[in-house]
Amino acid sequence: MTAPADPPVPDPLVIGGRQFRSRLMTGTGKYPSLAAMQASLAASACEIVTVAVRRVQSQAPGHGGLMEAIDWQRIWMLPNTAGCATAEEAIRVARLGRELAKLAGQEDNTFVKLEVIPDSKHLLPDPIGTLQAAEQLVKEGFTVLPYINADPLLAQRLEQVGCATVMPLGSPIGSGQGIRNAANIALIIENATVPVVVDAGIGVPSEAAQAMEMGADALLINSAIALAGDPAAMARAMAMACEAGRTALHAGRLPVRPQARASSPLAGRVGS
Repeated sequence: MTAPADPPVPDPLVIGGRQFRSRLMTGTGKYPSLAAMQASLAASACEIVTVAVRRVQSQAPGHGGLMEAIDWQRIWMLPNTAGCATAEEAIRVARLGRELAKLAGQEDNTFVKLEVIPDSKHLLPDPIGTLQAAEQLVKEGFTVLPYINADPLLAQRLEQVGCATVMPLGSPIGSGQGIRNAANIALIIENATVPVVVDAGIGVPSEAAQAMEMGADALLINSAIALAGDPAAMARAMAMACEAGRTALHAGRLPVRPQARASSPLAGRVGS
């Protein structure tokens, strides 16, 4: 007997030919405990979780037992190259990330979140190194999700070399400054034919909704959830904001007008 097919996903997020219901990606770092991380992942209903390959391999604080703490049958692993300062380092770590995904039982997982960050103070990504690494990783069959500054020209170039998404920052990593690059992100969204994932800087749900209302396809939020007073509650709030922003985008907003317009018709009103 043939098993029934999975029901179609309404409004799916498609990356590298793979469909996801949730448009919120989350991370695994900075949580006060593994239990808090597990509760947050459940509350967010996310299906993609990014994992810092170097920190897992080195058993960095907070990462011991991480691989066993996540249900990899439900969650798709997004290995990332955090901690890499050059294209060469990022390529090596991406290859290790592919093996890490295999150890989790995801034999066909070729995803990598590409980060090339030589600037340890401001944590801004290197556009040249990112492009160089992306070109090589695409040639090796990776599904590349590059983390970049909100640079529309770089986003186009990365798409041209075969990246599966582009991931412009809203503001610097962990800053909680919100969407400081709205004009450039809007240009990236306007021109991209691959999903645009706003990554870094979102601090509160209203900023998450703003990014989705602008037309972003997805969000990656870690610090704002992990460092919240109640991470699980914030995770749920971010998930609701993500959905609300997406729904509002499709609904179509009220046009902005230079002056007031009465909500109620004036015709037929009772005279004084």
